[in-house]
Amino acid sequence: MLLRIRSKDGMHRIQIEPKDTFSQLAKKIAETLHISDANSIAVGDKPGAEAATPIVQMADKTIGTANLKHGDIVYVSYAEDADSSVDTANSAATSIIPTHIKQDPVDDFLEKQRGLISRKKDPKFCRHGDNAMCDYCMPLEPYDAGYLEENKIKHMSFHAYLRQIGQAKQPSAPTSTILKQLPPLDEPDFKVKVPCTGGHAPWPEGICTKCQPSAITLQRQTYRMVDHIEFASSSIIDGFLNAWRETGCQRFGYLYGHYESYPEVPLGIKAVVEAIYEPPQEDHVDGIKLVAPWEEEEEVDQVAAACGLKRVGMVFTDLVDDNTGNGTVVVKRHMDSYFLSSLECAFAAEMQRRHPNPCRHSVTGKYGSKFLTCVISGDLDGNIDVKAYQVSETTTALQEAGIIEPSRKPSVMRVRESVPHERYVPEVFYKFKNEYGIVVKHPAKPTFPIEYLLVNVTHGFPHNPSPLFTAQQGYVIENRSGTSQDVGTLSRYLNSGATELKRLVSDFHVLCFIRKLHMLNDDEFNILCQVATKPDVSATSLEQTAGWKTLIMVLMEAGECGEKESDIREY
Repeated sequence: MLLRIRSKDGMHRIQIEPKDTFSQLAKKIAETLHISDANSIAVGDKPGAEAATPIVQMADKTIGTANLKHGDIVYVSYAEDADSSVDTANSAATSIIPTHIKQDPVDDFLEKQRGLISRKKDPKFCRHGDNAMCDYCMPLEPYDAGYLEENKIKHMSFHAYLRQIGQAKQPSAPTSTILKQLPPLDEPDFKVKVPCTGGHAPWPEGICTKCQPSAITLQRQTYRMVDHIEFASSSIIDGFLNAWRETGCQRFGYLYGHYESYPEVPLGIKAVVEAIYEPPQEDHVDGIKLVAPWEEEEEVDQVAAACGLKRVGMVFTDLVDDNTGNGTVVVKRHMDSYFLSSLECAFAAEMQRRHPNPCRHSVTGKYGSKFLTCVISGDLDGNIDVKAYQVSETTTALQEAGIIEPSRKPSVMRVRESVPHERYVPEVFYKFKNEYGIVVKHPAKPTFPIEYLLVNVTHGFPHNPSPLFTAQQGYVIENRSGTSQDVGTLSRYLNSGATELKRLVSDFHVLCFIRKLHMLNDDEFNILCQVATKPDVSATSLEQTAGWKTLIMVLMEAGECGEKESDIREY
């Protein structure tokens, strides 16, 4: 039978049999209400602790002897642990902020900055001296809507958003203490909650209003995790485009780089791309087929980490030559068609889910993602251009919950139908202004525009490039048709004599291939990466290692074998 348990925590339901004892009932109540000491529980048929009987006094009695029937209410009281009550009081006063989370260094740096936007003295309205300040010249908060609109910043930075929600929830706190008392961020979750305290069978056998997700209203995200993406050198994009120029097929690659502060946006972050790695893939004129994760993914990430880099995003081409002979391409992506297709949005959401952003302002230790999606396509003039995007946190949660799926029409996303005992899809709405300028709410089923899912990110190149990898004659790029990386190509590359060894090994593709040979131990490979990336480290330290000497011997033998084979072919 089912008993309704009423306590200070609310109403709960517990399944129990008449032959069960009150001791068993106490265990179930303790598990449901998270009570550490089940012996402190007291039960009664009326509210109030004075009418309750300690459950230890009737632990051996059965439920049936108390004349309890199906659906009866049992009033429960219990003693709280002293430590937990103190913790609860402290958590009510201050936020629960995990301190053991290792964030990106740029996040730790920006948290220590004031972030205020300084303004000069207004010659029209300021009537004070140089050492004074008024409403017309006082610094603005980094989330000031007027400043963002004036400077055409479509999304505020993530750290500005943190300051905004901290200021909204703690208006009396001074700016210097906001970061210490920020409430934890909650990631959106649209999945059915399991287990549920409603007393029914767990999903998918049962569902109630407590465990089912609420209706969702889509709206454009006001902030972005990364504000700008910068390619360290134009040769990075140019080398990636060579694959399309040679074959006419599309190409996909992962972006490796690091994060820095971006002063053009208050408390902004930019991703600096130093290399593009192209995983195994099937290239086609109208698309790409690839496997994620691929076999060597862990090794490539280790090479990047040894160089002080990490995976910051992905890039793919969508180019079709317009056959004019002017080097222009077909214009496919614009405001009247789409910027990212629904399939690409779903893929971006999945990749962002796989690359969460560590954040100490979230109870789970992660919030959002800094993973970027770049597409190389034609602009309105037919020139090849790079566009960068992210999808919102809502999109990632919708994708993870299985609520949305790509549509055949690239400009709209499809909302799935609910399947009994398999998939629950809540009501989804989106708002827009109609032809009369009135904001209306419209059901998102069966489809809705993908504009509600996108977050725009700016991109650019530095005025004075200073890339991490300085090799001018690049090594063979991995996984491209018609070329291959092997010991012979590495031998010819290192023995080309075009430049010094330090410059030759300063190539991300060379480092990845040497790592795959497994001839250098971890210490020796770290020395190789330091020689490749740090100007003040000489190649002499690498040449003296045993692993490098072994590699050179293997390369010499491979070079001699290659010369003999070429002589035989000529003969």
